[in-house]
Amino acid sequence: MAAVAALDMAARGRRTLLVSTDPAHSTGDVLQAALGDRPRRVAGGCWAMEVDPEREADRYIEAVKSRVESAAPPRLLGEVYRQIDIARVSPGAVESALFDRFTRILEEEGEDYDRIVFDTAPTGQTLRLLSLPELMTTWIGGLIKRRRKVGALSRMWKNVAGSEATDLEHDPLLGALEERRDRFRAARRILTDPRRTAFVFVVIPERLPIWETEKAVEALSKHGVPVGAIVVNLVLPGRDGGAGEDPFLAARRERQAVYLARISQTLGDWPVLRVALQDSDPVGVDALGRIPVLDITEEVVR
Repeated sequence: MAAVAALDMAARGRRTLLVSTDPAHSTGDVLQAALGDRPRRVAGGCWAMEVDPEREADRYIEAVKSRVESAAPPRLLGEVYRQIDIARVSPGAVESALFDRFTRILEEEGEDYDRIVFDTAPTGQTLRLLSLPELMTTWIGGLIKRRRKVGALSRMWKNVAGSEATDLEHDPLLGALEERRDRFRAARRILTDPRRTAFVFVVIPERLPIWETEKAVEALSKHGVPVGAIVVNLVLPGRDGGAGEDPFLAARRERQAVYLARISQTLGDWPVLRVALQDSDPVGVDALGRIPVLDITEEVVR
């Protein structure tokens, strides 16, 4: 659905970038394109890329080590590196690194494209990712305060001892923390601006996915992330009017009708866009382009 939406936006004249942050990397498969961590054109007006969360975490850790190397005393570097390596395998490390790349994509690619579509991981991981700006901004703010306090105490001691004072204005760690804080703040402003951002849920008409989506919509509202639409995928097409419909198919259709009614009732505050079950796997740009999305781009983000 993310690929369909991105291709639809491009077909409407919007220069579009599709970014997959899902570790499964299915975007390249469905587009039948070899994607990497830099944009590649997949259709007229549409580019795509896949971000590897584990690689981003490794890259981020190496960048942290590089900054620390220029600020920490050599005798402490071994222990500092050990603590950083422990942090690499701690809960939330991958999400933090992934969101760091997310903010950089918004910065580096934002001016080159009219639309950026993020094909995200399953709901739980995505919610953790989207909650990071608020959590990380507070956490980084605390680190900045501590770093300034340590720097001030160090400068005070060196002044008393008669040695050269520490220059906080050129502190590489402090500068890195403040730069990251500012990027997270800018990302949060974008994520919570309904004129610029919309989160689109894709759900199938089954009980558990609907329940999960209802909870996720509630969670996003707490973080101020605007929901733009609900896409209901794999909807059985209507009966062809022939007699003697298969009992199994008839039962499935009746059950879907109940779930579709629930979606309209509990999630009807947003546009609900239905996509019919296809008779074959929609793989490749041409097949994806034939799937109707009911004006998802104009309905959701104007």
